[in-house]
Formats: sequence, C-alpha cells, structure tokens
Amino acid sequence: MAKYNKKRVRELQHDRFRDTTMSLLDRLGNRLEGQGRNILYGLGALLLLGILAIAFIRWNARKTDEAQQALGRAIDMATATVSSTSLTTPAEPTFSNERDRAQRAIEEFDKVAAKYGDPYKSEAKYFSATNRLTIDRPKGIAELSELGNSSVPEVAALSKFALGQAYESDGKLDEAAKIYSALAKQNSPAVTPETANLRLAKVYQKQGKKKEASDVLFNLVDASRKAKGNDQLPLPPSSAAREAASELQKLDPDRYAQLPPEAPTLG
Repeated sequence: MAKYNKKRVRELQHDRFRDTTMSLLDRLGNRLEGQGRNILYGLGALLLLGILAIAFIRWNARKTDEAQQALGRAIDMATATVSSTSLTTPAEPTFSNERDRAQRAIEEFDKVAAKYGDPYKSEAKYFSATNRLTIDRPKGIAELSELGNSSVPEVAALSKFALGQAYESDGKLDEAAKIYSALAKQNSPAVTPETANLRLAKVYQKQGKKKEASDVLFNLVDASRKAKGNDQLPLPPSSAAREAASELQKLDPDRYAQLPPEAPTLG
C-alpha cells in the first residue's frame, strides 16, 4: 500500500507537471496564433543576415590575400635587378637602369592603389612616391608630403621619414632636421625615436653643430644602455643605438667615455 501511494504521488506530480507544461504551451500557441508567417519571415531574415555575414568574411579574406599578393609583386618589381645584361631568368625581370625600374614599379603600385582599400592603398601610394623620386623628384616630394597626413599611422611616419631623407639628400638640412626632430617625439614603431634621432644627429654634423649632434647621440646611447625589459634585464641595443655609439666615439671621444658600460650579452 505504501509503495502504491508513493507511485501514485509520483503519477500525480507528473500529471501536474504535464498539465502545467501543456498550459504554458497552449498560452504560447494562442499568443502566436496567426503570426506564423511573421515568425518565418523573421527567421528567414536572420538566416539571410548570417549567410551575408559569412559571405562578406570570405570575400574580405580573399580580397586581403589578393591585395597582399599584388603589393608583393609590385615590391618585387621595385627591387628587381638593375643590370646592363640579362643575368636572371625571364620570370625575374631585370632593368638596364634605375629609372626604368622605378617607372615600372610606379605603374604596379598605382594599380594596387586604384583597386584596393587601406592599408594597401596608402602603402602602395607610399612606395609609388618613393620610386617617383627617381624620375620626377618634385612630384615625389609633393606626394610624400601629402602622405605624411595619412590616416594609416605607419604610412604617415614612413612618408615623413622618406621626405626628411629627400630633403637631407638635397641639402635642405633645416627642413630635414625639423622632420626628424618631430618624428623622434612621435614614438612610432614604424620609425623609432632612435632611428629618427640618429638621422637628426647626422644632419647636425653636416650643419657643423658638433655639440648638438653629440648631445643627441649621447642621450640616445645612454638611454639604450639603461633600458630594461619587463623582466628587469637589460635590453639588447638596436642597430640605431650601436651606430650612434660608433658615431659618438668618432665625433666626441670624451663624451663617449662618459657613457655607462654596455651590458654584457647573455648567451
């Protein structure tokens, strides 16, 4: 009898659960009655959005890969061999002079800039401008000056640095020094403060400003030798810091002797 009562209690509890569940389903059905078409439309719209999102992701990945390959081909063209005789296979183009190579590279970079969006568009314009310096220097300088305001930070920094180098090469040392000094304060990973300061010091040397050049070089190397990583271990010097140390030693040996000793390289 006790077993039966327990069994019956379980049955009644199950019936109450079933009744409650069915009641909820009935109420939900009444609320949705007549709205089946709208629900199907809503589900269809969500499904369509999902399909479009997947299609866009795949298309974007394909376009990104395509843009990278196109930019790579243009860079290969810009760095192709210049030789009076053909030394490579037909698949590896050669040019008889740098002017012809630059012209062909510009054509390839302009195609990339016209077809793809940023960052590839701005990067292609930067490479095009640097190559244009060879065949139309004023126009190349104007393009680099404009790209210095690019919304792509790396392109803006690289364009300013290339512009500074063009000014330095043309003997416009004041303009070059102004650009390098500004870049050194920007702390851009594309053009590090060490790289910008090294060029600034060399411009000062060309201007006969030995003290200013010595100060820049000393501060650069001093900061490099004192720099530590997150583990509090000394950071290895960059190539710019090593070159700055060599320049300072030649320019001002007494100032070089005041530098802290270089940290030993860990094996």
